[in-house]
Amino acid sequence: IGWITEDLIRRRAEHNDCEILTLEEVSLHQQEIEKIEHIDRWCRELRILYLQNNLIPKIENLGRLKKLEYLNLALNNIEVVENLEGCESLQKLDLTVNFVGLLSSVDSLRNNIHLRELFLVGNPCTEFQGYRQYVVAALPQLKWLDGTEISRSERIRASQGLEQVRRRVREQETEYLRRREEQREQEKQRKKEKKPGYDGRWYTDIDNPGSQDNKENQELKENPRSPEEEEEEQEREFWHTPCAFTPESRLEAHRHLEEKRNTNRKETEKKTKPPRTLITADGRVMNVNEPRLAFSLTEDEDTNTVIFQVVLPAEVKPDSSTAQRSQTTGHLVLRMPRVGTAALWFQSQPGSAESQPDSKNLSYSTCQLGAGSRVTMYLLVASRILFSLSTCQAR
Repeated sequence: IGWITEDLIRRRAEHNDCEILTLEEVSLHQQEIEKIEHIDRWCRELRILYLQNNLIPKIENLGRLKKLEYLNLALNNIEVVENLEGCESLQKLDLTVNFVGLLSSVDSLRNNIHLRELFLVGNPCTEFQGYRQYVVAALPQLKWLDGTEISRSERIRASQGLEQVRRRVREQETEYLRRREEQREQEKQRKKEKKPGYDGRWYTDIDNPGSQDNKENQELKENPRSPEEEEEEQEREFWHTPCAFTPESRLEAHRHLEEKRNTNRKETEKKTKPPRTLITADGRVMNVNEPRLAFSLTEDEDTNTVIFQVVLPAEVKPDSSTAQRSQTTGHLVLRMPRVGTAALWFQSQPGSAESQPDSKNLSYSTCQLGAGSRVTMYLLVASRILFSLSTCQAR
């Protein structure tokens, strides 16, 4: 759910040095907002407010905006025109492509004496017989309706036979409300009856083994689809299944897209690896147990390399170092000659490592390398070295 927060409004008030108390214009479009709140308390000086392309179902909490002149609520889920009586300076109201089906609710705008422009294009009420005549007669202060100027002669004609038009509009509203109630019940029933099968589809004819659904189900069991194919099939079914254009279906489509975005974001985060830190900013080499073992080394599939870094406070000759592994015994020996003296060597042995005698100059630990072999590390000298154990050919 998108909430209207102080932080959001401040970010949208950059043109006003992020000050919201003196803000006169703000755009909150495409923020997935589902409720209008706080604006009438935080932004009393607003003259222009953009809230188009959100998920707002109701006009509310705007009555304190006495200076508001232009309100854009196009592309939302609004079904009733209401709660704007307090917007005394309102001149232009845009409700394009909403779900206003109660045409008589425009009567609530009669007290907005400065209202000059009204847009209701794309709402169910515009399909009512007598729609334009009703609005023109109900709101004598209007100058433009749906982008078309209201002429003096049109206004005179609209006032004639108004009672008959009102009666027809009430009948059409009653029919519309009946259809809306059916749509809501169908939506509730559809959600209630959803019982997903293993492939994400719904099967109801379980008593008829010869039904088409069960044949398809049997074929899927015999030839299971990959996760990618199932996801593609579910996407196709979701978008190609016919449904009425209602506030509920629009909200469901939004929820579906939001879920897809979150899934893709999580997959991207999993694939993104943090940068490897081997040396600190001040040049100090770090001891790195990259696989986080109780000494278990893992291979880097991307580079076919395992990394193990140790700090040895003595110089060795990395260029002269060797890595040898016996094809018969599985022993891996790393020899690192010390500058001017002995060598530092690590030896791997298959199976469990045997304990080694204690010594003042001997540091001992074990680590798992590959499948089924343990590495016994003998630090016989002190040195500083960074090395990478690449996959070695047996020698």
